Amino acid sequence: EVQLVESGGDLVQAGGSLRLSCAASGLTFHDYVIGWFRQAPGKEREGISCISNSDGAAYYADSVKGRFTAASDNAMNTVYLQMNHLQPEDTAVYYCAARYDYGLGYDGVMPGPVIAGDYGHWGQGTQVTVSS
Repeated sequence: EVQLVESGGDLVQAGGSLRLSCAASGLTFHDYVIGWFRQAPGKEREGISCISNSDGAAYYADSVKGRFTAASDNAMNTVYLQMNHLQPEDTAVYYCAARYDYGLGYDGVMPGPVIAGDYGHWGQGTQVTVSS
């Protein structure tokens, strides 16, 4: 059974930083793409980043590009999302999700964009709150 467990959510002041973790089990970690999504109250779920665990290629939505960085640790079966320069509009529940990496074995294939329907395995979410 595939399990994804997020951690690291917290309350932080605007301008601060957080690092989220997504620990995966029950899958061949190297063969998967891990996506990050967030959902704020009253808003649709937004795909913000994804990373290929095989080569570290990452994609970022415009809303987080230059502020968030994804990293994959194959030894720990964990993906991290480093979030810097956080703003109140980043307040949301953050989810990680996994999908098979159909770009395996092909050079230069980027894992994005991040589309929720492509992902079959989801974590339970972690709350990030940014105060102004």
